[in-house]
Amino acid sequence: MTGIPPGPSLGSTVRASRRDLALFAVVAMWVPLVLVADVGVGVWTQRALGAGTWALLLVLMRSESPRTRAQVAIVVGYATVIEYTCSPLLGAYTYRLHNVPAFVPPGHGLVYFAALALGRSPLFALAGRRAALATLAVGGAYAAWGLTFSSRLDVLGAVWLGFLALFLLRGRAPLVYAAAFVIVTYLELIGTGLGTWTWAGHDPTGLLAVGNPPSGAAGGYCFFDAAALTLAGPVLARWQRVAGRWRPARLPGQSPASSASAASQASLRAATRSRQCAASSAEA
Repeated sequence: MTGIPPGPSLGSTVRASRRDLALFAVVAMWVPLVLVADVGVGVWTQRALGAGTWALLLVLMRSESPRTRAQVAIVVGYATVIEYTCSPLLGAYTYRLHNVPAFVPPGHGLVYFAALALGRSPLFALAGRRAALATLAVGGAYAAWGLTFSSRLDVLGAVWLGFLALFLLRGRAPLVYAAAFVIVTYLELIGTGLGTWTWAGHDPTGLLAVGNPPSGAAGGYCFFDAAALTLAGPVLARWQRVAGRWRPARLPGQSPASSASAASQASLRAATRSRQCAASSAEA
């Protein structure tokens, strides 16, 4: 009688997840370092912290696939637009210096990448749907606290929790959204606790009370994640088509190096013919 083959052990799963867990840990350590370093400093120090955050993001992207790089780029671009719209323009939240600190745009890229790394890890895959359900349970308890016992009523957090539930139950990458809840909640609690940013008491419409931070803030961040996961493929394909137009044509079986060499030789022959024609015209 043949039984079902045993699945991977927890130990082997953790070992297989070491790289992704290490990437998540790097971001989780970088976040408080930057936010603590930002306390009480001026804009030039923020710019230096921004340069360091960009450097870390670029280093982490070196070993990632083009699709992951495209996803991170989409998050950075999308989040930057939202930051400048929601903070200086609408006043949904306010940074300490009433600006958008230079470390915030690349920081969004790091936060997304941390969620992606944890969400794609074999350890999270082993948890499967249980990770999504646990996220809903913890998020629901947090939202209930925001509606009842918090010093600031938090209706927006409960609304955003509804979006998070939708992404977890219907989204294309529920484990990434579950991981986003972990890193985003961590980030929001540290950032608001240090006074790096402060959420307004109500949303820009004045209809919804907002906690500091909103309990379901991860539900808002999941829109960034969903955009990255949905648009990365088409954006990458478009980029490859555009880049391909600038590459010299290659014969079947011809290597890229020989193709480039042939293109250079063709250009040289064309230039030689042009000079010969010019000389013949001068002699005539």
